[in-house]
Amino acid sequence: MQRYSIFSLIKNAFSNHENWDVAWKDPEPKKEYDVVIVGGGGHGLATAYYLAKEHSITNVAILEKGWIGGGNVGRNTTILRSNYMWDANGLFYEYGMKLWENLSQELNYNVMYSPRGVINLAHSDAQLNTFARRGNSMRLNGIDAVMLNREELKKMIPFADFSSARFPIFGGLMQPRGGTARHDAVAWGYARGADSMGVDIIQHCEVTGFNVQNGKIQGVQTTRGNIKTKKIGLCVAGNTSLLAAKLDMKLPIESHVLQACVSEPVKPFLDHVVTFGAGHFYCSQSDKGEMVMGGDLDGYNSYAQRGNLPTLQHVLSEGLAMFPNISRLKMLRTWGGIMDMSMDGSPIIDKTHIEGVYLNCGWCYGGFKATPVSGWTFAYTIAQDRLHELNSKFKLNRFNTGHLIDEKGTATKVWLG
Repeated sequence: MQRYSIFSLIKNAFSNHENWDVAWKDPEPKKEYDVVIVGGGGHGLATAYYLAKEHSITNVAILEKGWIGGGNVGRNTTILRSNYMWDANGLFYEYGMKLWENLSQELNYNVMYSPRGVINLAHSDAQLNTFARRGNSMRLNGIDAVMLNREELKKMIPFADFSSARFPIFGGLMQPRGGTARHDAVAWGYARGADSMGVDIIQHCEVTGFNVQNGKIQGVQTTRGNIKTKKIGLCVAGNTSLLAAKLDMKLPIESHVLQACVSEPVKPFLDHVVTFGAGHFYCSQSDKGEMVMGGDLDGYNSYAQRGNLPTLQHVLSEGLAMFPNISRLKMLRTWGGIMDMSMDGSPIIDKTHIEGVYLNCGWCYGGFKATPVSGWTFAYTIAQDRLHELNSKFKLNRFNTGHLIDEKGTATKVWLG
């Protein structure tokens, strides 16, 4: 792999930048692989990368029905955080934060990690008490958390409505190490890294079925032919239910569209990621000056990558209640990402009842921030055929046993990302 550096930049400048190596190859699929990863998004690419790097399994194929970066990994609001209440989620995402901190150096690709801080606003005494409890839980797990009072917030976000607001700001909770990263750079960095270690990235290759014999996976059927394999990892975000149905599996998840939008660029004025505690709105400013805003789910199941106007109006109304100064901004574009929503708001990373089939799904609102740790633990689960301690609570059968990790009413509805 050609390494990127100031020296390679200068060297290639003499040839008008015409001699750079391709970031990753576009091979024809082989007849057989040790592992096939279905889904070329962030989680699938990260899984393949860590299979090669951590477990020396390089005979791996990533099957992507579209193109790299065309799914949820390129259709999110790029927020990173580990501000969870429950130990299983807090420790899991905190390990992910540690991976994020060194990811650009590891991949030799600038993922534009920006630890600008995530602030969650509280609009009542009761909510402030809830945030204090969450902050204490975070600190007990070694996660950074700082309670902010009203006066401290006025200094950090003076343009917020502190005067005549319908939902007055009482204070907030901040994770200083939280922030953002560049979503497509993450996909490209992992793709480049995986390719350099021998992984085949096969685009425009849709899975149409599976070959299962005597409870064991034998291969996968695709639009580019049949491929033999003994292990398959499913990393297809909102389309998980569709693939699971081909394996006669019914999962405790639903697919919904999550709204997001971006405004015209303006001069820098928002240094943090800020969430509106009285509703479902969050906002940050991109490096180009655009206001990146996200909000609620559309209230129906869908596989479409677009939202609808009523939900967008609802989201932006909450934004104006928090930041009245953005009322004159023009919207450049809106989009929707397909979320596979689990019934308790926490993910599923587990083996299935079919030998050789592994499941990675149920990420709700937080799939992007989990990219490194999801890939790391899923690669471990596939390579070792057992769960790592970090994802040991994310079993599929918890919905039968009742051992839920119920962040649904807290981390996903109030703690966005």
